This record gives sequence, structure tokens and C-alpha cells, in this order.
Amino acid sequence: MAQQSRSNPFGMDEDCRNCPALADCRTAIAHGYGDVAADFLVVGERPGPRADVTGVPFAGEDEPSPLQRVLGRLGLCALTSDPARPDLANVYLTNLTRCRHPDREPTAEEIEACEPYLDAEVRMINPEILIPVGQRALERITSEYTTLDPDDLDIADRHAETIRGRGFELVPMRDPRGASDDAIDEWVEAFASLMASDYRQTKGRRRR
Repeated sequence: MAQQSRSNPFGMDEDCRNCPALADCRTAIAHGYGDVAADFLVVGERPGPRADVTGVPFAGEDEPSPLQRVLGRLGLCALTSDPARPDLANVYLTNLTRCRHPDREPTAEEIEACEPYLDAEVRMINPEILIPVGQRALERITSEYTTLDPDDLDIADRHAETIRGRGFELVPMRDPRGASDDAIDEWVEAFASLMASDYRQTKGRRRR
């Protein structure tokens, strides 16, 4: 199908006030962004400072954001495009929460309030691979889409590991804003190998 917009392509509520403490201090609401026919769906915890201005998850400012650089190495993001509205191919970016508080992380209640948005994006895109970025995204995604106990998971241990879920594979990533070069290289190499495999043929099979 022809995609009209990469920014909030599903027309989700841009005036949402389900979390007044977040809505009162946000600049923009950042719903998902990217290719609606993507095989790969990236889920972070919350919008960064630049995303709060642009409404685009993982947006960069004068240069590509750390995540954009990771995706660029895999051919999923054109690093010559506008970092505020990058040219993405076969990948969709979103977060657990859609609004940013400048002084704190989102509460569990705020993440829960945003669940319908995330669930709708996952359902409509139906990706092959989910990429939780950071500890809280890992816990939320594994709780919803695997049989694993999220309390037993550590992003440092699961970084770059392929996890079989219910209908999806997961490849967790440490937050690239704070990860070492070696950790980034490890993830890129693991994901490149997965991209070169027949990952589409294994969708929905459960091994865990």
C-alpha cells in the first residue's frame, strides 16, 4: 500500500492527555515513525529531548542519533537524510511512552496508559523482529510476547541475543547512547547475521 506519512502513519491521537503530568510538560507527542510494512520494530522507553521537539522517536539534531547510526550500518537508515525525520527502510521506531518529562523517567502507570498505542502499532505492522532498547523496554516486550519472566532478565545479559517469542523474535539492545563501541559492534554483527538468515520462515515458531 502507498504510505502517506512516516510520522504517526496510523493517525493516533496527537492531543492525548491520558497522563496529565506528561502532557503538561511535553512539547510534542511522539507516536511511531517509519515504514509501516517493516519487518523490524524498535521499541525504546520514552522520547529523547529531540523527539520531544520533532515528534519523531530517536530523532537526531545536527547529526544522526546513536540509534540512527546503528541502523545505518545495517542499511535501514539513510545517514545522509534529515536526522529529525530520517529516511528509514524496513524498520519502524516507537517507544513505551509517547511524551517526555524533562526531569524523570515514566512511571509504571504512564507506561501502562500508553500500552494501547504500542499494542496497536505492533498489531498493525505485524513485524518479524522486535528490538527492545534498554531494560524497561525489554521487560515490557518479554512480558507481553514471550513466556519468560521479565524479572529474571537483564539487558546486559540479553544484549544481541535472539529470543524466540509468541509470533516474534526479539533481539534486545542496550541503549546505544551509553553503550560501548564493542557492545554496539556485537549487536550489529548479530543482527546482520539474522538479517541474512531465513528469519521470515520462522515467524511464529516457539523454541522457548
